Amino acid sequence: MGTGLRITELMILVMCVFTLCACQSRQTDTQNKENTTVTDSQKLGQEESRDNGDSMRSDKEVVSSFNKDTKVMDVINDLAFDDYGRLIFPVDMNIDDNLKLENISSILPWYSEINTDKTVEIVNYLKNEAQSRQIFYDIYSDEEKAADPDKKNTGIFFFKGNDNAKSAIVNAGGGFVYVAGIHDSFPHALELSKKGYNAFALIYRPGAQTACEDLARAIVFLYEHAYELKIDMTDYSLWGGSAGARMAAWLGSYGTAAFDEKQYLKPAAVIMQYTGLSQVQGNEPPTYACVGTSDGIASYRSMERYINQIKRNGTNADIEVFKGLSHGFGLGLGTVAEGWIDNAVNFWESNIN
Repeated sequence: MGTGLRITELMILVMCVFTLCACQSRQTDTQNKENTTVTDSQKLGQEESRDNGDSMRSDKEVVSSFNKDTKVMDVINDLAFDDYGRLIFPVDMNIDDNLKLENISSILPWYSEINTDKTVEIVNYLKNEAQSRQIFYDIYSDEEKAADPDKKNTGIFFFKGNDNAKSAIVNAGGGFVYVAGIHDSFPHALELSKKGYNAFALIYRPGAQTACEDLARAIVFLYEHAYELKIDMTDYSLWGGSAGARMAAWLGSYGTAAFDEKQYLKPAAVIMQYTGLSQVQGNEPPTYACVGTSDGIASYRSMERYINQIKRNGTNADIEVFKGLSHGFGLGLGTVAEGWIDNAVNFWESNIN
């Protein structure tokens, strides 16, 4: 009896241990499942946050990682920008390792009214956006870049507006020697995105022919990826300053097919700043222009003649001439030209079918 009782007690004890282990195992599994559920939910929330980013753009707080004393090379090499950080500033100019954002005028020859606050705003905007979405797109394939290494220094920066809103492509100048995007296209694109438009700043190969080829490719790229990018390319506009204005005018008149690309519709409007372009083709789209009276590179009288000829051809055109301003004033912040971009947008909108 004693031995049998001890065996019975031992069996009961073993059964209790098994039961306890099973309970702990189920509890651990439940906790793991709960943890997994939380993790998946967090991931889903993150994806939804990215997908719904447009509706929350106005509430997004911009974190200031850079200031006027930040070195340009620190922006270029910031991990948020992968390998395209070098294209934020003129890749064809020599940049001193110690150059600060407040002194970038030294790498922007022929330009004036360079606004440090706007420069700082742009690089902070780009970094904040890059941490939640893709802001840079190649326009050439890896095979094309391998065949022509200069094409590695091309692409478009996406300043996102509202989903499925109209689109604008902005081309900086630089005398077809370099691309002054940080002053002559990024600020414009940022302001357009604030108005709800989807704006793209093109980085192109210097040289009149190659620059136009790159712009033609960018137009085709945007048409063919409009659905994924959630943009509307109907009645798009082409913008440009100085050499970039020539690019906008040439593509506006000749179209993409003239530069060995698939033919797509021409822009609803061309927006030009301070260019010496004087030859009128006769098939220009509606064109807005602005220039300063003290511009030693692009004569305001030449631009007036250009716009008046377009008008005589029966096409809508307008020009604003700002007293005392020199070449390359960009947005013209703090000058008599400040606000010209609002007039340009109104002109574009008035020519949308």
